[in-house]
Amino acid sequence: MSGLFPRPRLEVAPGAVHVPGWLGPDEQRRLVTACRGWAAGPVPMRRTRLPRGGVMSVRTVCLGWHWQPYRYTRTAGDVNGARVAEFPDWLAELGRRALVDAYQDPAAGDGWAPDTALINFYDAGARMGMHQDKDERSGAPVVSLTVGDACVFRFGNTENRNRPYTDLELASGDLFVFGGPSRFAYHGVPRILPGTGDPATGLASGRLNLTLRVTGLTDVPVSDRAGRG
Repeated sequence: MSGLFPRPRLEVAPGAVHVPGWLGPDEQRRLVTACRGWAAGPVPMRRTRLPRGGVMSVRTVCLGWHWQPYRYTRTAGDVNGARVAEFPDWLAELGRRALVDAYQDPAAGDGWAPDTALINFYDAGARMGMHQDKDERSGAPVVSLTVGDACVFRFGNTENRNRPYTDLELASGDLFVFGGPSRFAYHGVPRILPGTGDPATGLASGRLNLTLRVTGLTDVPVSDRAGRG
């Protein structure tokens, strides 16, 4: 991630936009510090167990609502029964600014009120299979932020996990937004690129990914089987 060559904003698909280097160094450090606090509790970061017994290779902590396959709840019954940490206003403001910049529209963030964040930590061997983010009762855009090691991010179609899809590199500070026709596209992380992050962020190794979402919930859990995020 030398930054020798500029990486332009890219519309990967209608409604899906990659903005390289969107987060500055101070914002990245702030996110790392905040994530360390959230990872400690009240519901600690954990590897999620799937219904068929498998365990995800990423470690996850949630804000606002707790995600477990395949629903949201206010308390983490699969971890320690505690209520998850609140979703902070400053993170919502960051997300609204992300939408404005990604879509290059001053009104893009109007009315967008995220109420949950899934924070995934990828070590060098972690992966995320192709999936849709559809446990929410809202079609509002998802804002995704990367800090730390870069990854290969695979963004596909809305019909299945197969081609056509696009592989791109998400590096530390990068923003990816997907909404509109691409809101329910399959996507995943086939590999991490170890050693590509900047230790100045406060993250010596690994990748942090924060996805900010609108659940559309009013304290009623969703039980529709769907994807992970």
